[in-house]
Amino acid sequence: MTDRIDTIRQLAAAHDTDGVVIAHPADLRWAVGFTGSNGLLAVTERGAWFVTDGRYTSQAAAEVEGADVAVAPGALAEFASERGYLDGAQRIAVQSDRLTVAAFETLQEAVPDAELVPVKDLLAEAVAAKTPGEVEAVRQAQALTCDVFSAILPTVQPGMSEQAIAAEIVYQHLKRGASAMSFEPIVAAGPRGALPHARPSSRPLNPGELVVIDMGGVLDGFCSDVTRTVAVGEPAEDAREAYAVVQRAQRAAIDAARAGLTGRQLDTVARSVIADAGLGDAFSHSLGHGVGLDVHEWPRLSQQVEHVLPAGATVTVEPGVYLEGRFGVRIEDVVVLREDGCDNLTPLPTDLLVL
Repeated sequence: MTDRIDTIRQLAAAHDTDGVVIAHPADLRWAVGFTGSNGLLAVTERGAWFVTDGRYTSQAAAEVEGADVAVAPGALAEFASERGYLDGAQRIAVQSDRLTVAAFETLQEAVPDAELVPVKDLLAEAVAAKTPGEVEAVRQAQALTCDVFSAILPTVQPGMSEQAIAAEIVYQHLKRGASAMSFEPIVAAGPRGALPHARPSSRPLNPGELVVIDMGGVLDGFCSDVTRTVAVGEPAEDAREAYAVVQRAQRAAIDAARAGLTGRQLDTVARSVIADAGLGDAFSHSLGHGVGLDVHEWPRLSQQVEHVLPAGATVTVEPGVYLEGRFGVRIEDVVVLREDGCDNLTPLPTDLLVL
């Protein structure tokens, strides 16, 4: 992990700061290997120190690499200041997108003589470029969720409620070794499928409806994210046609995906297929996002961004069509970007399943 501490120092220098404080759990795991829920990493040119509380004394000693470990009897920031871990740092970078206002104020009180410099996406690009081991971890998490999808298919039938299917999704993930869910499962049938982030309801599935199923679990710290849309009995022709459009859009985007493109360029590939089919207004979200220690990481595949996609990034490719009052369709895989293309980490077919 020493090289990651060096990366943090380089990022600090790039933002004209001489210290960094990191507290977001996923970023702490990336930086020093700590898997607990409460920690603070202070990095300066003089050294790197990881502070946690007494619940994690043994765990931090066993897990943390690249930083000296200390256990605080109270507030972590105050303890770090009292121990002098940030002495000499005049400008300290903090993660503006990871820090609450209260936490910012607490840290400022702990180091009153230093200027806290809010930096958005401080570690984003470094975290996004996965090592082969991290890519394999995402692959394994995806494989687990794909197994869950196969296991829950018998429950997707007329009369079953969205909530009952969601409960089975959670159970099957935990049964197979997931430590948690990446997010609350989405199960949305019929007209509710037109709500991209619908919460599962008590509504029963009806014959002929499309059902959007979006789910993911956490395995060894890494998240999965898979969406499939299935039909409960024979769907209407317009639903089949919309599904075919989304499938073509996803295939086009995956065929085009590679490191070096911008997020906007890749989003445009899929969006153009859907627009050419006359459904452009029904694709209401971006094409995808990074997945790793967090289920929503940098980079984004969106019309709103121009950043270049790095090699090693694991990203979702999830075009969708949502027709209010009728149905929704979304298909989502996770791929890893290479210089010459991408590898799909999601071992599931994308053809429409009619149950």
